[in-house]
Amino acid sequence: MDGGKLTRRTLIAGAGGAALTAPVLGQKLAGHLIDLGLPGGPSLRPLTPAFPGKGEMIVQRIRPPLLEAPMSVFREGVITPNDRMFVRWNWDMPTSVKAADHRVAVGGAVKHAVSLTLDEIASAGEHVSVVAINQCAGNGRGLSDPRVTGTQWGNGAMGCAKWTGVRLKDVLAKAGVADGAARVRFAGLDVPLTDGAPQFIKSIPMDIAMRDDVLVAWGMNDEPLPLLHGFPLRIVVPGWFSTYWVKMLATIEVLTGEDDSYYVAKSYRVPAAPITPDEKDFETVAITAMPPRAFITSHADGDVVAKGKPLVLEGIAMGGEAALAKVDLVGERGLEIPCSLGPDEGPFAFRRWQVTIPEVTGNLAQIGVRAANVNGAVQPESLAWNPSGYARNVIERITLRAQ
Repeated sequence: MDGGKLTRRTLIAGAGGAALTAPVLGQKLAGHLIDLGLPGGPSLRPLTPAFPGKGEMIVQRIRPPLLEAPMSVFREGVITPNDRMFVRWNWDMPTSVKAADHRVAVGGAVKHAVSLTLDEIASAGEHVSVVAINQCAGNGRGLSDPRVTGTQWGNGAMGCAKWTGVRLKDVLAKAGVADGAARVRFAGLDVPLTDGAPQFIKSIPMDIAMRDDVLVAWGMNDEPLPLLHGFPLRIVVPGWFSTYWVKMLATIEVLTGEDDSYYVAKSYRVPAAPITPDEKDFETVAITAMPPRAFITSHADGDVVAKGKPLVLEGIAMGGEAALAKVDLVGERGLEIPCSLGPDEGPFAFRRWQVTIPEVTGNLAQIGVRAANVNGAVQPESLAWNPSGYARNVIERITLRAQ
């Protein structure tokens, strides 16, 4: 990019130094493995500014770090500041990375395996930016009913940023994709905390890998990727859940068949058809693209609003794997009001919405907003429960009290 915002030089320098470190993680928090998902759900959780480069976040776990953004973060604009973006690592992350020594190995079903420096990756093709939502597959899991195991996220395991890098297909071209290529698999520098645990590796189909908006990214909101978000490089797959956005990218492997690795074949999967909580044996499919979602951010459940006065409600919405088409305010007794949409930052970005109720005549019970995308996908009225709490997109409802 030009304008002094993010150049190849700043990429190699690593935000001002050859080694980007996180001393708080490396010293103060070392040795701690604490899960702070409370049995009572995601409400009474502490906020902390103790992580490097982070403002106040909800601490779900310290090592590996799981940090959730408070919903207040989403009351302004569509871009989530770097210091308020949620953090999710499956395994232990390095506390320093020396950018000048970093290499990305590209192998598998390629014409010639290569080991690329950051400079070689940065020069692989045109520099591209895309505004896209990064959302954990388990976002909202803590709201599941019946409850499920796993990190008890509220709805703050998401964020939207401007990502900058080169197209993955241009990096693949440095090695040359061989005939019969079916998938592209990625691994980062994170390592399992226990012996014998599976490495976190993920793969995407070749047709997705060759999209113009799938990136090997080094930039986040016109700054080098922070360490917590995958410095020096991460994969960006707009419209897909963040489990595929592998951080601290170290290897790219082209596969000619299906991926039998644990986090593709066994984990991050949902029932292929609706199930009840007591069912045990069922077919599963991999989580891939995100569904549409919408949230009220101007008010919280239980807030008091002025009776007899107009009421402006605002929030954010996403189309998921496709552009947002519309948002409607819905509620009891057939309430359905179209919302106006704010500026469009791209098909994979958050979009602001707003609606005005001319006069509050009484309590507004169980109101919510329902998003639909241009492909016709619409948020459902009821929860599609699954035992991992993945891909939640039920209409989120609140009640406002009139006084």
